[in-house]
Amino acid sequence: MIVFAAIVPHSPLLIPSIGKEHREKLADTLRAYAELEQALYLSKAETLVMISPHAPMYPDAFSGNLANTFLGVLKEFGDHGTALKVKADFLLLDHIHRTMRQEHVPFTMTSQEELDYGYTVPLLLLTSHLQNWKLVPLSTSLLDARQHYEMGRQLKRVLHAEQTRVAVIASADLSHHANANSPQGATPEGQLFETTVREKIRTLDAAGLLAMDQQVVEKADQCGYKPIITLMGALENLNVASKELCYEAPFGVGYLTARFDIA
Repeated sequence: MIVFAAIVPHSPLLIPSIGKEHREKLADTLRAYAELEQALYLSKAETLVMISPHAPMYPDAFSGNLANTFLGVLKEFGDHGTALKVKADFLLLDHIHRTMRQEHVPFTMTSQEELDYGYTVPLLLLTSHLQNWKLVPLSTSLLDARQHYEMGRQLKRVLHAEQTRVAVIASADLSHHANANSPQGATPEGQLFETTVREKIRTLDAAGLLAMDQQVVEKADQCGYKPIITLMGALENLNVASKELCYEAPFGVGYLTARFDIA
């Protein structure tokens, strides 16, 4: 069953060894993460199903990563000391794989021990107190938004049939053109993307997210739209209250932290 759901940013600057003095500009996001960390602990989640836009991606299929254990690393950002060891939930991933195939949702499996920063950053910030948890790492694809939403709907079917207490987390940064602090500058599409996505999440308007102009989505230069759409599919028809904990963009990239309280 789904007991927890959230949207979190994955900027490596949130990690002390990388962000250093820049973390001060992300203080609100870090406070929001602290609230989520406590809520996740209190939910007694046993497995985290996390959707990252930076995992190995296929053009025509979603994918799940299956390895004996996972290792969250941040070597590409100069941090060679971080090594978060994570257990895999083999059984749940197998159930997801089988259901997707039965429902004709294109889904394949990969096997890669090292986790990208789209997983590693949120996991480091969310699991400091959580005990004996496992991970199911899922990846987006180049398929369209409606197919991602359908993937989320089928994911919900699997998770609600399980006895395992599951948290579903979309790892998602918003536009890289959110404001003038962006190295590439602000764009109308970037700003429109930010305001629209935040509004639709606050009002749980999945149809509104799906109806967004895809040229705006593309030109926003973002990586969070499809993980968020997938999460919204997984929350369809549930008794859910949405709460935006934080939005900030001190470096011109939109960082949204939101939780979904499930009754």
